[in-house]
Order: sequence, then C-alpha cells, then structure tokens
Amino acid sequence: MVPDTTTTTRAGSRGGRVRTAALLSGGWLALLWFLEFVDSATHHALDTYGISPREAGEIRDIVPAAFLHFGFDHLAANSVPLLVLAFLTALSGAGRLIAVSTVVILISGAGVWLLAPAYSVTAGASGVVFGLFGYLLVRGFVDRRLLDVVLGLLVAVVYGSILWGALPTAEGVSWQAHLFGLIGGVVAAFVVRTPRGRPAVGTGGG
Repeated sequence: MVPDTTTTTRAGSRGGRVRTAALLSGGWLALLWFLEFVDSATHHALDTYGISPREAGEIRDIVPAAFLHFGFDHLAANSVPLLVLAFLTALSGAGRLIAVSTVVILISGAGVWLLAPAYSVTAGASGVVFGLFGYLLVRGFVDRRLLDVVLGLLVAVVYGSILWGALPTAEGVSWQAHLFGLIGGVVAAFVVRTPRGRPAVGTGGG
C-alpha cells in the first residue's frame, strides 16, 4: 500500500516545528541561566549592562538588559512563562520568534530608558514575557485566524493575572518594562503578521 505522502509530509513538518520551537525556547532559557551563573561568578559584573534611564550611553544596553537578571530568584520567576510563551510563538517559525522578540525588546527597553525612576537600573526578561503574552493574545484577531484566537484566549486564562504587573503597584518592580513590553507585543502582532492570502506557517499561523 502506498502511503499518503501529503499526510506524512504535513505530520513531519508539524513535528519539525515543535522540535525547533522546543530547541529555541529551551536554548534561550539555558542562555539566560548561563549568563546569570557568569554574573554570579564575577560578583555581578554583568549588572552594569542594565538600563539606567535617560543617559545617552545607556541606550546601547537596551538589548543586553533583556538577557540579564538580578539574582537567581529574579530569573526563576521569569523562566517558566518565558519558556512557554516563547515556545508557542516559535511554533510559527524561528524567524517569527526572533522578529517579535526584537520588537518587544526595543520598545520595552525604550520605555524603561524614558520613564524609569532616576538612578535606577533595570534588567530582566519580564518585559519580553509581557511582550510575548501581548503578541499571542492579539495576533489571532490581527491575522483573523480562529485557532490563534483560541490559543490567545487560553494564554489569557493561564497568564492573564500578570497584567497587574503593568501597573505601578509594586515598589522595586519595573512596571515600565512590563507595560511597554505589552505594548511592544501588540505592535509586533501588526508588524510581524502573515500577509493576507498567504498560508500561515505553523499550527494556526500567526
């Protein structure tokens, strides 16, 4: 009996996307833990790459700040949501995850640089977490794809409580990174979108 090559190819493609998404999200998280071990071993030498607001020379730290944390507890708090949300985003392709994350990091970091309290230093992946959350939440509506709408609603049910972190309610927490990360994710849904009439890449597109 001749196998259905179309079905086999599609199943293989889906499996490949899942593996790629798992490698990307897992590799990203492994990098963050490696950097925190380096930071700890060097007496927090990497903390200098956090963002100090409204200093021209600090603009260059917008990108590296998103990969650094102030201790393992800080990193642990971001690890699971980052892993899950990055994996779901990467199911639409490695390029999609990279593009969305880049938009989020730049907008989140710019918000911190402009609005963070004077003499503060901000670092961490929580802005990216909020950005990926915002992206997954709205991309189905932007691309008009029912499966992605459903996925976004599930993400909202599981992680919707993080939205409180985008409000200035907790001292020592960068609501600026959270709020502008969320905004960056919504912007990314419009900037990094599937062209109309083109089949989506991955389960449900995006």
